[in-house]
Amino acid sequence: MMESNELRLLPWSGPDGRPSYLSADETGGYLSRLADSTEENQLGLGVELLAHAAEVLADTDSDPEEIRCLVADLASALRDAVRVASSRGYRSPPPASAPE
Repeated sequence: MMESNELRLLPWSGPDGRPSYLSADETGGYLSRLADSTEENQLGLGVELLAHAAEVLADTDSDPEEIRCLVADLASALRDAVRVASSRGYRSPPPASAPE
């Protein structure tokens, strides 16, 4: 849960390529919901790319250009997943300490 006046890293960059942040006291606003939906779409695409990668790697006759495009897509999906993980990790409450 975000504390008041904290910034949320959004799953898209600004027009200049720099990170975009949302300052919000509540998580149910339009931009927060849009960011949640975008993150889910990005992670879903990553799952689909992994399945496609398994197919391409299993095919010994895969075209090098197809492999090159797949690697570029996987790199983009990984970049998105790291951004989502960073954003969600920042917003997560710290883990409770272990009982002594």
